[in-house]
Amino acid sequence: MTDDKLCDVAVVGLGVMGANLARNFASRGLRVAGSSLHNEHALALAAAHPEADLRIALDYPTLVASLERPRRIVLMVPAGAPVDQALDALDPLLEQDDIVVDAGNSLYTDTDRRDARAAARPWRFVGMGVSGGADGALHGPSIMPGGDPEAWLRLRPALAAIAARSESGLCVTYCGRGSAGHFVKMVHNGIEYGDMQLIAETTALLREGLGLPAAQVADVYSGWNEGELRSFLVEITADILRFPDPQDPSQLLVDAILDRAGQKGTGKWTVLAAVEHGVPVPTIAAAVDARNLSAARDLRVRAEAALRPVRAPLAGVSVDDLRDALYAAKICSYTQGFALLAEASEQRGYGTDLAEVARIWTAGCIIRAVFLDRIRAAFASAPAPELLALAPDFIADLARRLPGWRRVVAAAAATGRPIPGLAASLAWFDTLTTGRGSAAMIQAQRDYFGSHTYERSDRPGHFVHTEWPRGLPGPGPGGHRAR
Repeated sequence: MTDDKLCDVAVVGLGVMGANLARNFASRGLRVAGSSLHNEHALALAAAHPEADLRIALDYPTLVASLERPRRIVLMVPAGAPVDQALDALDPLLEQDDIVVDAGNSLYTDTDRRDARAAARPWRFVGMGVSGGADGALHGPSIMPGGDPEAWLRLRPALAAIAARSESGLCVTYCGRGSAGHFVKMVHNGIEYGDMQLIAETTALLREGLGLPAAQVADVYSGWNEGELRSFLVEITADILRFPDPQDPSQLLVDAILDRAGQKGTGKWTVLAAVEHGVPVPTIAAAVDARNLSAARDLRVRAEAALRPVRAPLAGVSVDDLRDALYAAKICSYTQGFALLAEASEQRGYGTDLAEVARIWTAGCIIRAVFLDRIRAAFASAPAPELLALAPDFIADLARRLPGWRRVVAAAAATGRPIPGLAASLAWFDTLTTGRGSAAMIQAQRDYFGSHTYERSDRPGHFVHTEWPRGLPGPGPGGHRAR
């Protein structure tokens, strides 16, 4: 910096995301201090971007002293121990109403623990999700802060300055108390897992099931991106299907990439949180399972050679059917994610506004999509739908797409083509829309072998146990039921 004026905000952790976030703050007229474990890297960053006028602090005391009070410090360090280490180092240096923001992908239970720690300290803590990748961090991410409400009010001008902007407004909102910000970001990433898996499956069906060349499939996605499926992930899928392999321009780069998907854990966290909160998220769970199974590539190669499945071309399925299946399954994935947000808000006292969450996801984040405006409208209506898929607009959408969706899942199953996301979504839909399913048999079995009791359909809420007759003639050995 060229003078001794105090900085408005500090960014601790100047990797790709942190560096771009610091530059974003600076581009909006804020004076930015920066700190990193690797001082040489931090100094090189400041030298490479003189327009940002970053003040690099080589230690925490210098960083804290460079900030106006009450201080605003944003941590962009890896989740886990590095966050706690940064808090330990900052704690004795901070004063009344200073704010520390954890803007990484922290597990929400860790955020709860850190929030409790801050409650006994003079400084304030905010757990904040940031989505949009490196480009979003630089040009405008979707920002999901939670925690101390007074800290949010102090942070809001700075966050509003750097947030993405859509027709619905600035893509930042207070997500609720405690760990709400990181919980919302976790669910965003879970929906992202589902979205990516559904698109990957649809691409495989277009290319391998229908035999369409990659260039034509790219055109299909470009066409879909002009309509109801318009989204960032659909857009980049078209780009990927046109990008040549730099080592062999006659081939596509995607075809040279090893068929083994990585993950950083947020999808798994979403599934675990869903189980803990009693919310089924089978589309997201199928996506996590698919990534885990993809990691066992050598096993899959051996299994294919041993079992030799026969995979014929898809029959009786059109490109329009695939569009309908993808769209319907996406509705299921978003419905499951928002159901988890609603239940967690209720159980954990977050006070999360679902309409606001949908609004801030309309730009900047990875799952940004045109139909998020409709999701926002659905949850902003009075009364709000019990479940997103039961909003009148989406009921009509699903009804129109159901025939094509069923044709796709049936044809894929008949020809041995794996579509765990599309199939799990349809199974969830069919289970949801079946007033009396198969659970009565499960309850009877539980009561038979464990005296767990059950409710009669003519007396719901009243639990009874039956002494089931044993030894009746049946299919088991010796004329008795098999146990």
